[in-house]
Amino acid sequence: MARLTTFSRLLITIAIVVGVFFAVRTFLPNLGKSGASKPEETTVSGAPTDNTAGSGGSTTGAMPWGKSSSFTPESFSYTPEAPVAGRLKGVVEMGATGFNSFIIKVDGDKNWRLEKAEYGASLVYEKLATDDDIKSGLKRYIADMLGYGVGPKDIHFVISSGAKKVEITDKISSHLKSLGYFVNEVTPQQEAKLALRAVLPSKFNNKAFVVDIGSGNTKISWLPSGALEAPGAKYYQNNLTDNAVYQEVNAKAKQVPANLRSTCFIIGGIPYELAKQVRSGKERYTVLKAPSDYKAEGEKQKAGLNIYAAIADATGCKQFVFDWDANFTIGFLLNL
Repeated sequence: MARLTTFSRLLITIAIVVGVFFAVRTFLPNLGKSGASKPEETTVSGAPTDNTAGSGGSTTGAMPWGKSSSFTPESFSYTPEAPVAGRLKGVVEMGATGFNSFIIKVDGDKNWRLEKAEYGASLVYEKLATDDDIKSGLKRYIADMLGYGVGPKDIHFVISSGAKKVEITDKISSHLKSLGYFVNEVTPQQEAKLALRAVLPSKFNNKAFVVDIGSGNTKISWLPSGALEAPGAKYYQNNLTDNAVYQEVNAKAKQVPANLRSTCFIIGGIPYELAKQVRSGKERYTVLKAPSDYKAEGEKQKAGLNIYAAIADATGCKQFVFDWDANFTIGFLLNL
């Protein structure tokens, strides 16, 4: 090295430095980047992981409901008090998917029994009902109730909070008024409380809550004053994602007091479809299977199961009881 010129030594030093630099780049690429690694993606337990809108972009196949929405349902046994004597009352509901009518017998103590129920599909939500559909349907419901023995003053009409969002319901109200009937409109919070009035047996006031999964919205209620609204089973028509709806329903269901989570009385179109698969004979109450034990058929049922899973995950409830006879319109009759 002593014979090398100063310039030669400089060249050798530069070559060594360059060699070390490329060696480090090749064999130790992450050196100095300990805090810059890609963060892990996390999801809420049980939440669907897709972010597609249900309309036109939803994933196919089974939804990843999550392990927490899988449980062994607890058995349920209860017989409601039957009315003594009593009086017939009828109600016609204009729901988000059509007209439904119910006739009950109720006594002075508000004990009641469902005498007749009729479910119709007038395609109100899809805006395909014509004036003739509405007129003929309403007249038929009224005639059927009168023929069954319900007095004219004991026939009532209610527009659900979900159906009220549809323009066609204005026509329905006009036709009813022309027939001499008053149309009762309810807010989601009122609907939740009316469902609670009809569905929740007094024996369960201090240990249960109520869920109504409708097409237009979902209602969650409990005593003394809980009443929340969340998206309904047709949320995909509003371009809401499965994950967004899961998160919203889950957050709201977590507001149910811990001491009221042992039993959930559940009603609505999707719970009806789920209960139909496991009903034993003509039982009044059917315990639903866990959300993960159902296979969704169609977009609406998939969305309904997503809502059901969100509630189950949030509350930890393992006893979801479908009531075959009760609905919020019967709560309306009981409050008269």
